[in-house]
This record gives sequence, structure tokens and C-alpha cells, in this order.
Amino acid sequence: MEKEPLKNEQPAEAESGEKLSLLDRAVIFAVKAHSGSFRKGTKMPYIVHPMEAASIAASLCRDLPPEEREKVIVAAVLHDVLEDTGTTEEVVAFEFGEDVLKLVKSDSENKRPELPAAETWQIRKQETIDFVKYKATVEEKIVIFADKLSNMRSLYADFLVIGDELWNRFNVKEKSKHAWYYGSFVENMKEFEGTPAYEEFVLKFRAVFCGNK
Repeated sequence: MEKEPLKNEQPAEAESGEKLSLLDRAVIFAVKAHSGSFRKGTKMPYIVHPMEAASIAASLCRDLPPEEREKVIVAAVLHDVLEDTGTTEEVVAFEFGEDVLKLVKSDSENKRPELPAAETWQIRKQETIDFVKYKATVEEKIVIFADKLSNMRSLYADFLVIGDELWNRFNVKEKSKHAWYYGSFVENMKEFEGTPAYEEFVLKFRAVFCGNK
């Protein structure tokens, strides 16, 4: 669903008159940006996904300094606003700073809107894989992996109900291609090996794509 770019607003304040934290403002911003949108093929409000991603990111960045940890969680909340809403990079930088913008951009595909999505799918996914493998910082990987685990949870839940009919809701309907893409994160996110998030991702990936119960 295409939306008008969000305009800059004065920092929100709590009822007590105190200024809200960066994370509080990010949640409010994301709720407005994704208002009226739903997860692909479902009636689930879209905002559930970035909030879940933020929770996952929080579990993976506990060892970061507090200020950096907040930026990572904020970026997870906002990770789809550039890709899926009318929000511009300038607005994100103005509201949340250049560091948060960089993290959000790391998990934003170049959608190439002038071309059919199915035609660019392989290119876009390969770009993400290459970025994760060769360029991404730990902070960027946390945001990306939080997004992918949230997606994997949705795939797993829906797969249990409708099986391989699941793939018909996507632009690319070959299960093998989705297995290739999500399998890349099993390989390229091994710095998170041993964390509950990584182990959950592997288990759900195997259940959906390898037939493991």
C-alpha cells in the first residue's frame, strides 16, 4: 500500500510533559507509517512484524553499549518504512539520526519499482546475501536477522496450516528459491550461533524447507 511521505513533526511528548525516548518516537512513527497495511496474504496488521523484529533485535544486542543498543532496536522498528511506505531517507535522518538511517538502509531493498517484482526478486535477494556476507556490520546484521527471523516465524506458522500453498501468495512461487534465500542466513549469520534466536531460525527453516519436525 503506497502512502504519502510522512512530514517532519515536533518531538512527541508524554502526558507528563517529558520528551519521549528515541524508541518511543520510533514506535509511534512506525505505527503511523504502516497504518492500514497488512502482512502479505493475511489480515495481520503490518505493525506486528516490525515490533516483533524489534524484540528479536533487543535479544541479540544486549552486549552493545546502551546508546548503540537503542539505535539498533529503533532501526528494527523502522526497518520497513523506506521500503514499504512513503517515508524518505531525509525524514528518517531528521527524526532519528544518520546512524539509525544507515541501519534502516542496510535492511531495505532496492525495489526497482519500474520493473515487475518477480523479475527483480533474484537480483534483490542476491544483493542482500552479498551485503550480509561481505559488508554488514554486527549492528546491521542484527537488524537484518531480526527481520528474517520474524519472517521465518510467519512462514512456519502459515506452513503448518496450509503447507506448500503458502508460496502462492508471493511474487516468486518456487519454494526452492525461498529455501535458497533463507538458507543463506543459516550460513551467513553464524556469529549468532548458540543464541535462542539463531537456533529458532534454524529449527523453523528446517521444518519449512527440509521436512524436519
